[in-house]
Amino acid sequence: MPVTVVDASAIAALLFGEPEADAIAAQLADARLVAPGLLPFELANVCLIKSRRHPEQRAALMAAFQLYDQFSVEEVAVDHHETLALAGATGLTAYDASYLWLARQLGASLVTLDKHLAKAEAVSPE
Repeated sequence: MPVTVVDASAIAALLFGEPEADAIAAQLADARLVAPGLLPFELANVCLIKSRRHPEQRAALMAAFQLYDQFSVEEVAVDHHETLALAGATGLTAYDASYLWLARQLGASLVTLDKHLAKAEAVSPE
């Protein structure tokens, strides 16, 4: 079973029924999912923002957020010093760099909808 690092944009697409959900699901099929420990916080924030923008959908959004546990994403600690250096080198936020650092550390693929993160992942590490 291949290890795949998954970020908040990808899981949020699945949880909240975004148009890219089917493509993300196909990329994650039969993979062992891992992510930095900040993933649940990022997903909670996505849910909060969506709830504020669409208060009439709050109950459905909260119910969708509860499904996160069914993905069985393994939360892995990252080296914050190395992540910060990687953020500086790539122009990513420290949050996004943590996903990239983890993917590089594990030799794993990274599934994301974030264009900047995907672009940084495509560049070989120095």
